[in-house]
Amino acid sequence: MTDYIPGFANHVSTEAVPGALPVGRNAPQRPAFGLYTEQLSGTAFTAPRHENRRSWLYRMRPTAEHPAFTRYDGAPRFAPGTSDAPLAPNRLRWDPVAEPAPGTDLVDGMTTMLANRDPAELEGVAVHVYAANRDMTNRVFVDADGELLFLPQAGRLTLLTEMGRIDIAPGQVALIPRGVRFRALLPDGTARGYVAENHGALFRLPDLGPIGANGLANPRDFETPVAWFEDRDAATDVIQKFMGSLWTTTLDHSPLDVVAWHGNLAPWRYDLSRFNTINTVSFDHPDPSIFTVLTSPSDVPGRANADFVIFPPRWMVAEDTFRPPWFHRNVMSEAMGLIHGAYDAKAEGFRPGGLSLHNLMAGHGPDHASWQAASQAELKPHRIEGTMAFMIESCWPYRPTSYALDHAQLDYDAVWSDFPKAVLP
Repeated sequence: MTDYIPGFANHVSTEAVPGALPVGRNAPQRPAFGLYTEQLSGTAFTAPRHENRRSWLYRMRPTAEHPAFTRYDGAPRFAPGTSDAPLAPNRLRWDPVAEPAPGTDLVDGMTTMLANRDPAELEGVAVHVYAANRDMTNRVFVDADGELLFLPQAGRLTLLTEMGRIDIAPGQVALIPRGVRFRALLPDGTARGYVAENHGALFRLPDLGPIGANGLANPRDFETPVAWFEDRDAATDVIQKFMGSLWTTTLDHSPLDVVAWHGNLAPWRYDLSRFNTINTVSFDHPDPSIFTVLTSPSDVPGRANADFVIFPPRWMVAEDTFRPPWFHRNVMSEAMGLIHGAYDAKAEGFRPGGLSLHNLMAGHGPDHASWQAASQAELKPHRIEGTMAFMIESCWPYRPTSYALDHAQLDYDAVWSDFPKAVLP
């Protein structure tokens, strides 16, 4: 059973072989067992101490040892870029992607749906979906453009990373930092889900403001894996995402060979059922910011480069209040997915594994059936059960890829077409 260390962005020390981790220094002249010292920096060296993220790795071979990269063309729907044509302000929604061809692993089964900004700007976010039916064997993936937040929708994932092993199932999420190599196994044979790729400031826990010291996602519930390594001398392909394109090279060994490490930049997992939901106990619908699990700030205070927001099971008790999300237009852009169940503002057409997009100032809200039911409901305490929706919200408008535009639902606007006109006295 894999061991984990609790806490968000803690300074961790862990070794898979006793004596592999140096004591009292980062770069000894002769590391134990002939290991190689390497620093992995997720922030600038001179970032403020409370924001600085880095780890020291002690590995069997240096990462610098590799041949030149060449273009990789095995994943045609992963990172294809977006169109430069004028972006229509239309609301969009998608069904789950089709079943992949047999023998499709996580990398080749990735479909990029939405993206904003250029990764070279160190800002923005991309949203991908994956559908896979094969383990990644003899190859690993590494993203130089951003950190990867995995959200399984169906089927478990085992993520074998340079810094430890992470097992996640639907209802859990995992983050792989920028630059960390990993390969994905599928314990159930198939897997589907979402990936948010954050190019900007690292995800962090949001400030709680007047909520106080506790609530939402608590730091102790995030779990970092202990050191684990793979000692395997066999040809291994390294697929790297760099500046929005995929590249590949081949090593004569597995690069998952970090025997010990210490620091506060590391993969982690989190169980969404541990999110402490905050909601009204009087009237009105609070802003969805109360459901924020993680935030990546922009250079404008209060305006997020990316927010990871969830809509979990919870009690609804608001008095004299329309309880689902109200109609609204927003300066932020919202990409929404559904892990399981039904979303309370969309009774039909939004399926688990699907996706929707409401870019900035696009009018949206409940569909007609949800509005009618909520308007006539008896306002007694009600618990929303059996659902988990999420949103990747960004201050930058999303651009759909060509694949996404070609596969959008054609009738999405119709969900708002049958509302009756208000009758004035």
